Amino acid sequence: MQELSKIYEAKYIQKLFDQMSHSYSIMNYIASFGFSERWRKKCVMDIKIDSGKTVIDLMTGMGECWKYILKNSNKDSKLIGLDFSDEMINRAKKNKKKYHQSKITILKENVFENSISKESADFVISVFGLKTFNTEQLEKLAIEIHRILKQSGQFSLIDVSVPKNKILKHFYMFYLKKIIPFLGKIFLGSPETYKMLGIYTEKFDNSETAYHIFNRLEFEIEYVEYFYGCASGIKGRKI
Repeated sequence: MQELSKIYEAKYIQKLFDQMSHSYSIMNYIASFGFSERWRKKCVMDIKIDSGKTVIDLMTGMGECWKYILKNSNKDSKLIGLDFSDEMINRAKKNKKKYHQSKITILKENVFENSISKESADFVISVFGLKTFNTEQLEKLAIEIHRILKQSGQFSLIDVSVPKNKILKHFYMFYLKKIIPFLGKIFLGSPETYKMLGIYTEKFDNSETAYHIFNRLEFEIEYVEYFYGCASGIKGRKI
């Protein structure tokens, strides 16, 4: 197992998601009790993306949120998907072919070292990426989202979380830390890779830290929870 001090390093996370890429979608679905798609949709729909706008999908993965982001798009709409995993980007490029009438740009870049222009985004989305950041990185993420959002631009972020209910927490964390690695062994031949989902979730806990960090900047912000706290997020507007 990788030292816990190393799990927030970009190279480690990049390698982890490269390894999980071919089974990540199904495992994420299983890990969320089948709610992952509902949470993706809710995260996007909560900020009511208009047509003709520019949307940034940070840590876009394979572009799983695009079908919701592009629902009201037109010829003037733009979508930029950013990720630094080679394999996730390759799968996103394949997914892009489904949306040949949409303007989609895929960037293989680190969120902290990206080429997105200042105040160029109307909306920023990120689903299931928060837990891979430590507190210092969440502070940088807040600054970066503030930088790329236009005035009055909106953002919505969500991730799997640790429920506050003690009974639910016990069973959910057992599921993430024991059952999911077992299934990961079936899919990947190694339980260690998917064991990290439970470790990241346990250390992340929920989106409250992110809420307090973002609240220090010029944002109107709201904390949200889903399915008794098994997922949580923040959404808001740059003021």
